[in-house]
Amino acid sequence: MSLSRKRKKELRKLQDSATKLWESQQVLVGEAAGMAREAGRQLGNYSREQIVPTVQHTYTDRVLPVVDRGVRAGRHALDHKVVPAVGTVVGSALSVWDAANDTRARIASGKGFEFPDTRKVGKNADKYRKQATKAIAKRLAALEPAPKKSGPGVGGVIAIVFGVLAAAGVLYAAWQTLRADDELWVADDPLAAPDA
Repeated sequence: MSLSRKRKKELRKLQDSATKLWESQQVLVGEAAGMAREAGRQLGNYSREQIVPTVQHTYTDRVLPVVDRGVRAGRHALDHKVVPAVGTVVGSALSVWDAANDTRARIASGKGFEFPDTRKVGKNADKYRKQATKAIAKRLAALEPAPKKSGPGVGGVIAIVFGVLAAAGVLYAAWQTLRADDELWVADDPLAAPDA
């Protein structure tokens, strides 16, 4: 089946139009890619200049004081409430143990059973309490938190997350702009005019 010259001419004209459209789309894609790169660069600058300082400022002014206050309150409660109470309990237990040993030694030596001297037991309880409190406080002091590590803090991590999310948004917008739609794109192979 042969085509008329008129049809061949129309097909060549259509092929030329398709080629011009393809070239203009390539230019548009190049400009969109450049724009996406520039948007990513500007987003990085904005994040570095605006978001990171704001997050760090908020962290140091609002979060850090609350955490420090909580740590100080916990340390105070531990040092002034828990350690003395535990020391008292341990001291009392040791003084009772000491009194029991004294009674057992007296019975073993043949002196017989008598009630322990409450003043002596009280003094021993105070002595043991002080010793136990010092020992517990010394052990707790050894458990002090390690020095602060260097590196990105919470604010830095939040800024990095925002930066990654923003970059993903820019890439998604570029992808939506440049994705292949069957109606918009022309085939890579040039149209060949049919042989006559």
